[in-house]
Amino acid sequence: MSCPAGTKRAPVPKEQVPAAEPSRNLFEHERIHIADRLRERASIRSIAAELGRSPSTISREIRRNRTDGTRKQRHYCPFAAQARADARRPRPKPSKIGHNPQLRDFIQGHLDKRWSPEQICQALRTRFPDRPEMHVVHETVYQALYLQGRGELRRELFRALRTGCARRKPHRQAQQRQKRFSRPMVMISERPAEAADRAVPGHWEGDLIVGKDSGSALGTLVERSTRYVMLVHLPSGRSAEDVRDALQTTVQTLPPHLKRSLTWDQGSEMATHHDFAVATDIPVYFCDPASPWQRGSNENTYWCSLGRPGFFDGRGSAGPLGDSENNGLLRHYFPKGTDLSVHTRKELDTVAPELNSRPRKTLGWETPAERLSELLAA
Repeated sequence: MSCPAGTKRAPVPKEQVPAAEPSRNLFEHERIHIADRLRERASIRSIAAELGRSPSTISREIRRNRTDGTRKQRHYCPFAAQARADARRPRPKPSKIGHNPQLRDFIQGHLDKRWSPEQICQALRTRFPDRPEMHVVHETVYQALYLQGRGELRRELFRALRTGCARRKPHRQAQQRQKRFSRPMVMISERPAEAADRAVPGHWEGDLIVGKDSGSALGTLVERSTRYVMLVHLPSGRSAEDVRDALQTTVQTLPPHLKRSLTWDQGSEMATHHDFAVATDIPVYFCDPASPWQRGSNENTYWCSLGRPGFFDGRGSAGPLGDSENNGLLRHYFPKGTDLSVHTRKELDTVAPELNSRPRKTLGWETPAERLSELLAA
């Protein structure tokens, strides 16, 4: 039956390609389907939907195997594309470094000079811009170093890497971390907003300063609003019970309106955080893993003299993250690598007032002790 004059025939729906067994590689019948649909000027997204593939997979396949250099004509031959894919598939592949003595010597020579693999790869592209056989990515260099069964580079060259590791160590992702404490942690994202803007006093940050061979420690507390410092004496060790008891003893001297919260990292010394919170009525909040900036006051006060970028350099000046009033601080009193258990409570009570009597630029050149006294008087 013919259509009336002046009307358009409804488009015939395109049949879906029958799904084959799951595979990360394209099949020949899928490549034929791509070629047919390209001749019909179908979009990449519609082709991907018909094949049940990602649009990036189809785009990469066309870009890799079209026979011309333009995007408009898109001459794509499915059988030639299948032949190229079959040729690329065999494993193991010949090693680029192992089969190119000039490339191997260049990489080895610069590793001896302690260049990083990424620097070497960039130098190869700069020095040999028209020789693709001399271009590798830095991952190829790492593979040649760590997978010694392939034998491209000398075994001892791994010592020239900045890490000095003979093999790679897998890093556990944050979502794969095991639960550290039996009691659930309350994360810093749930901490009251008044603690973040430092407008209300009584929110503290805490951490441990660890001594020689991790055998001794001192506890540190910094009030976020006034930067007031309190030192926690740990003569018996830094177990969770020792830290809990010492913290309870230290905060007992505070008035109620200065006991609003405590923020700590996820160190094992806070395993009994729930007992501390119940005994003192101070909620404990935990920072995210590897996020020291979430305790900015504590980090800037106690670790800035270790030579980390952006902090105090140990010579009387400060980097962009630290003011000049933070010079030295605790590590000048308790040097790194020393036994901290030899310090008595009396010595700590001498150091803390010195820290709190330093005028701070961030406080308008007032001292933490002055600012805290104003709060107590109010």
